Parts: sequence; structure tokens; C-alpha cells
Amino acid sequence: MSGWLWLLAAGVVEIAWAQSIPPTHGLTRFWPSVLCVALCVAIIWLLAKATLAGVPVSTAYVVFTGMGAAGALLLGLAVHHDPLTPVRVGALVLITGGVLLAHASTA
Repeated sequence: MSGWLWLLAAGVVEIAWAQSIPPTHGLTRFWPSVLCVALCVAIIWLLAKATLAGVPVSTAYVVFTGMGAAGALLLGLAVHHDPLTPVRVGALVLITGGVLLAHASTA
């Protein structure tokens, strides 16, 4: 599998991991906490696979965090009914642009 596919998988798991944090109630609930920690371990493994497959670590981290931030923002809008404001739209545009620029720098 290509490094970029590993990185995409890491970004998707990052979004799931961010959503898994609140149900842990500060890591005081056992099973939600186990899931949260397992997702965190999976993220590290997937990022390692992406870098071993040739994605530079600096690019991988920028793309990974951008995907997580954009995904959390979009889930907040779609699932948690966060308000859609011009500032959030601007943030999403800037995050997406930064991720695409980081990706283009390695092509």
C-alpha cells in the first residue's frame, strides 16, 4: 500500500479518535477509555507505516493533523450541530489549502 493511503487511514482514525475522547469522561470510563487508547496506538502505527512507505515525516504530520482538524470541524457541524460561521468556513479553507500545499511539495 502506498504511503499516502497509510496516511489517509491515519487521518480517518485520527478523526475517530478525537470523537472517542468525550465518552471516556476524563478516562474514568473503562471501555470508552480502552477504545480511545487503542485508536491512539493505531494512529501511531499507521503514521509509522506512512513514513516507512516514503512520505516524509514533516509532510505526513502536517497532512495528518490537517485531516484531523478538518474532520473534527466537519463532524462538529454535521453531527454535533455546531454553528456554521464565516470564521469556521475560513478555517476549513485554510486547513485544506495547507494540506494540499504540503502534499504538492512532495510530488
